[in-house]
Amino acid sequence: MNKFFLTLGYSGLAPKAPGTVGTLVSLPLGMLILIYFDAYTLFLATSLISIIAIKQINKYEEQMGSHDDKSIVIDELAGMWFALSVAPAMSVGLSDVTVLENGFLIQSLLSFVLFRYFDIVKPSIIGRIDREAKGGVGVMGDDIIAGFAAGITSAALWQGWLYIQTL
Repeated sequence: MNKFFLTLGYSGLAPKAPGTVGTLVSLPLGMLILIYFDAYTLFLATSLISIIAIKQINKYEEQMGSHDDKSIVIDELAGMWFALSVAPAMSVGLSDVTVLENGFLIQSLLSFVLFRYFDIVKPSIIGRIDREAKGGVGVMGDDIIAGFAAGITSAALWQGWLYIQTL
């Protein structure tokens, strides 16, 4: 059960780019939570999953003797869901998902791209957490910060686009 959780339903066992696969699995799941519930629910669920994941990663690393195994992608879920809880951070009906004017789909996809960018490049504090923090905090921490950075950047870009439209 621990491996199922940490690999996000075994998506982390993908032979190529398991982090991207884990993020691709996380994106529609997070969008569904936003559609049927709200950003608060997504944020709280992500916080709970992150706390559980830190403990489970610590156990896994103790058993396996390795840090940040590539198959562990629950951190990608946390980062992607935190990004979605910031931007678009709104609930829409299922029929309104493809309405581009509300920004839900655009911000969701932009959050995905920006999260992958921040997670791969690891600028600033994201890279520092990745290099220096140990155990579950190190595995989860960089993705959580990358998720918030992606969400904030996505929201700022969307708001900038809306502002330009009014000029």
